[in-house]
Amino acid sequence: MKAFYSDHFVLPLPEGHRFPMQKYRLVREGAVRAVPALEVHEAPAATDGVLALAHHPDYIHRVSAGLLAPAEQKAIGFPWSPQMVERSRRSTGATIAACRAAFDAGVAANLAGGTHHAYADKGEGFCIFNDSAIAARLMQAERKARRVAIVDLDVHQGNGTASILARDDSVFTLSLHAENNFPFSKECSDLDVALPDGTGDDAYLAALGQALSAMFERFMPDLIIYLAGADPHEGDRLGRLKLSMDGLAARDRLVLGHAQRRGIPVAVTMAGGYGKNIQDTVAVHVQTIGIAATYCRDHA
Repeated sequence: MKAFYSDHFVLPLPEGHRFPMQKYRLVREGAVRAVPALEVHEAPAATDGVLALAHHPDYIHRVSAGLLAPAEQKAIGFPWSPQMVERSRRSTGATIAACRAAFDAGVAANLAGGTHHAYADKGEGFCIFNDSAIAARLMQAERKARRVAIVDLDVHQGNGTASILARDDSVFTLSLHAENNFPFSKECSDLDVALPDGTGDDAYLAALGQALSAMFERFMPDLIIYLAGADPHEGDRLGRLKLSMDGLAARDRLVLGHAQRRGIPVAVTMAGGYGKNIQDTVAVHVQTIGIAATYCRDHA
């Protein structure tokens, strides 16, 4: 299975910043150890033209030139730097590359991505460019897919994705998230499932199974972009859903199994993960990559 990485483009963050930047390197290293046949490739950078499939040109220019207002930069949660811009372009490029590779092998991964809080004209919640919306529209422009589903299983609602694609009937947005978590003002996805605090494995998997069945009754995609967040894990600082490692493994198999039975390629992205112990977050992501690899057509 092919996986695309951008972890060597590191944002300079102030000491004590809560974003776990090191997790991306640790996930890549862990995935390479856990999946010996994994092919890892450096992510290409998304161009302005590609970013403009989902973002306003003025916003792209102001991000690139460091011209965002202080309040806009604060909403993103990162200080501006050229490295922030480059990493965001590379992370988007990695999702695009994973989508292309998934058409060949059935499944591929971006070892970052899932930046679902980015709107067409603003960023927030550590998200600058919306890689899922951009990649979905580029796959359509390249005539690889007419209909794309974005299955967002990060613990937070994919508000930016829902907003960008709100009037696009060719892309289906499904978000299964914690009802009482960020963002506190939600957008309307094509299908939102808001779960109460403390939802555990059994209730979560039942809700996910129903949501996937409902999606496929309404919409049959040519590609799925799957945001496999680690933050529903019971040890996550920002999550509320209390899923175990086994529950998260069952989640991944449920999504990938539905896709495989229907012959739909899947591009997996990592989305959020803020474990009290960073190794828990890394373990969740590595587990997802290992499970995804078993659904690759080239898997021995």
